[in-house]
Amino acid sequence: MRKKQLVFIGGLNREAPYFQGARGVGLSVFSFDDQSLETTLLAEYGGIDNPSYLSVNDDGSRIYANSEIFGWPEGLVTALAFDRATNTLSHINMHATLGSITAHNMITRDGSKLLVSNYAMGDGGPDRSLVVFGLSDDGGLTNVLSAIAHVGTGPDPERQERSHAHSLTELKTGSIAVACDLGLDMLIAYRLNPDGSLSRLDELKMAPGSGPRHLALHPDGKLIFVINELNSTICSLRIDGETGAMSLLDIQSAADASQPDVENHCADLQISPDGRFLYGSNRGHDTVVVFSVDAENGKLALVGHAPCGGATPRNLGLSPDGAFLFSANQNADRVTIFRRNEENGELTDTGKAIETGTPMCVKFARTPLA
Repeated sequence: MRKKQLVFIGGLNREAPYFQGARGVGLSVFSFDDQSLETTLLAEYGGIDNPSYLSVNDDGSRIYANSEIFGWPEGLVTALAFDRATNTLSHINMHATLGSITAHNMITRDGSKLLVSNYAMGDGGPDRSLVVFGLSDDGGLTNVLSAIAHVGTGPDPERQERSHAHSLTELKTGSIAVACDLGLDMLIAYRLNPDGSLSRLDELKMAPGSGPRHLALHPDGKLIFVINELNSTICSLRIDGETGAMSLLDIQSAADASQPDVENHCADLQISPDGRFLYGSNRGHDTVVVFSVDAENGKLALVGHAPCGGATPRNLGLSPDGAFLFSANQNADRVTIFRRNEENGELTDTGKAIETGTPMCVKFARTPLA
């Protein structure tokens, strides 16, 4: 049955010394026809700086965009509304994030809160790693409900000179969220309390110099997967949905072995809706790595590497039905559209793409347009 999906893309529009240019508009909304594979631009919003990460609610009517601004002591998170009837984006409100280089956000499963992570560079400002906002009935951000600061270092003096929280992900069961701290080589499980406060439950030290970045959740709620930026690995772990206790099950290299002399840093991780396959992005090798998942023991098996169709695949987006994977290729100004084989997990480049400036993040609304 033919469907049109809503696709949201954040594009870099303000220079930063660690990025190769900023050629984006800001926030863009496209429709994607899953039969013709054609995409149509529906709306653009330039009144937001560097929307490097997005969260979108199920019907795409509310978008939460981080602003990652180099040199600012605090980043921003902006709440926006999208009207399907008129294809218009409008500003609701925005808040400072109590920390710099705001890296990630996630809408909680009950839709009542927004979990925000600050990577943080330098000193000064409030310097909070994790921040919880409430969400009002109109989708706007309330004042901060709670904030946590991580402290420590890792073995890499350039990338782990301090804490660098890169994501905070709520589990399928709710009430527990796991933070990936790249600077500390650590996963930290928190109880997310009804009032928005965070209570530390458990922590797991990862391999020295690994740099955990993003998390993916198995649909059974018992397994989580972590992509490590600095040593280009993917780990599977078992987690107790009640206590947050974590244990490592498997670790595999995500790197493309055919490019041993090319520097690589992993970025994003996605899991197929059935939980059978993982997809990780390799920046440097410019590939998407595919692993199969054994749900019984958490073991990962390499399926292969697909060229990303551009350069620097910073973020990946799976269509809600799992039939397509989009790769936001930051330094190619291109979002590549892959068809996904649901039986063996392999990716096929469709030859179709969204040409857009410096794409940093790509998200689907779960509810189709038609």
